[in-house]
Amino acid sequence: MTKIDTNYHVPVLLQESIEGLALSGDSVVVDVTFGGGGHAASILTKISDQGFLYAFDQDVDAVPNAFNASNFKLIQANFRFLKNYLAAEGRQSVDAILADIGVSSHQFDAEQRGFSFRATAALDMRMNQRSGRTAAVLLNEASEEELLRVFNEYSDINNVFRLVQALVRQRTIKPFETTEDLLEVARNLAPKNKEHKYLAQVFQALRIEVNDEIGALKKLLLDATEVLQKGGRIAVISYHSIEDRIVKNYFKKGDFEGRETKDFFGNRVRPFVEINRHPLVPSEEEVEKNNRARSAKLRIAERV
Repeated sequence: MTKIDTNYHVPVLLQESIEGLALSGDSVVVDVTFGGGGHAASILTKISDQGFLYAFDQDVDAVPNAFNASNFKLIQANFRFLKNYLAAEGRQSVDAILADIGVSSHQFDAEQRGFSFRATAALDMRMNQRSGRTAAVLLNEASEEELLRVFNEYSDINNVFRLVQALVRQRTIKPFETTEDLLEVARNLAPKNKEHKYLAQVFQALRIEVNDEIGALKKLLLDATEVLQKGGRIAVISYHSIEDRIVKNYFKKGDFEGRETKDFFGNRVRPFVEINRHPLVPSEEEVEKNNRARSAKLRIAERV
């Protein structure tokens, strides 16, 4: 029996996502967001020794959660390299892919990582702390145009121009180093009685940019198109509208922007057919037990 660490991360929409994969005993499955191993543990109960589960996680903190099982392997890498690593394992195709996109509870709760505005810490926000620029480097070195793009694309903030001006002005006085440095600027621009939501949006936008989360999601969907066998399924759990829109458009149209794609003969090209036309969401009971599940949306599709 595999043991999972629910303190690390509580799996969201667990039953719905695993059932949606329609697994059999010999299924070869990929969990691209291993984390605390909640979804992966459930997958292992659905497959036999003839099946196999590959798990991806770029965060070294997830490594101790790996299972000691003959039909399991944890790959310490970003899921944007899915196809490359599967090829290195001698796998040209798989039967199912699961993705629980976003930040794990552990990453939010590990105050020193800088993901949360509830504690003073270094402005890091990297899911992979071994590479890439931190949120502090982004705030201190990015051009005004780049910062405008980040907050316009990855947040619902209404006063982006004022925020960016204030950030650029502040960094000339003192470079950003900690979450508190950022909060000192952002708090003054937050709408009254909506401070929490505003600050969450500021941190979300920076986190998405630092980790190139949208680029990684798009690469995952493109790779899934190539490595999933016909009839294979992919389940994606997302937590904000930006991600959900990309997944929805790709499943429905085969295009991230939702445009119709056609082949040379004018036939519609769609790599997937939706299993659920509308996203599945957590029950009130699940949200009551795990408040972080409240914004989750699950979309499932089958390779055609």
